[in-house]
Amino acid sequence: MLKKYDDLPNILKNKDTKKYYDILHKKRGYLLLKRIFDIILSTILLVILLPVFIILGIIIKIDSKGPIFYRQERVTKYGKIFKIFKFRTMIVDADKGSLITVNEDDRVTRIGKKIRNSRIDEIPQLINILIGDMSFVGTRPEVKKYVDLYTDEMMATLLMPAGVTSRASINYKDESKIIEKYINKMSIDDIYVKKILKEKMKYNLEYIKKCSIIEDIKICIKTIL
Repeated sequence: MLKKYDDLPNILKNKDTKKYYDILHKKRGYLLLKRIFDIILSTILLVILLPVFIILGIIIKIDSKGPIFYRQERVTKYGKIFKIFKFRTMIVDADKGSLITVNEDDRVTRIGKKIRNSRIDEIPQLINILIGDMSFVGTRPEVKKYVDLYTDEMMATLLMPAGVTSRASINYKDESKIIEKYINKMSIDDIYVKKILKEKMKYNLEYIKKCSIIEDIKICIKTIL
């Protein structure tokens, strides 16, 4: 589940990342259990939530033109590019503008607002978990333009699969409020990189040090609550 250090991509071979690699190397048993847990739970939830997929798919198609799912390229373990699954909540080609959404964003569809507020747009990521691109818990997958701005230490988050939820996601669930605070002083992208991403990464790096099945369960429960 964890490559030998010499087999890692060059972007992950630096002294700042090495200390996190050593931590995970000692937790290889946990990483295997984490993957087994992901496969079993994602399979069960996909079966249970199939009616939700069907109902929301119909509503999304009726509400606006475009596909049911939004597929955007993100970065996961070892810098691999994959396409994330989300229920589409915005108009077609919305990502040709800023990749960050704010409150009252006119690109969000009518039903999309309700889906985003309840966070159920993330449910299709169960597919990403099942096929191995993501895990239930881990650093939220970023688009490549933001990953390219990672420091050497931040690159350590790419030693594990991207996650649906994390302590960073929970603590920064209202990113739009932070964006609104600085919107008249900086661009949305600059606000995200300088005011949000840097702080979220502190939680993500701390997770690598503390990660365990118990910690993952705690984060999942806190996310639901």
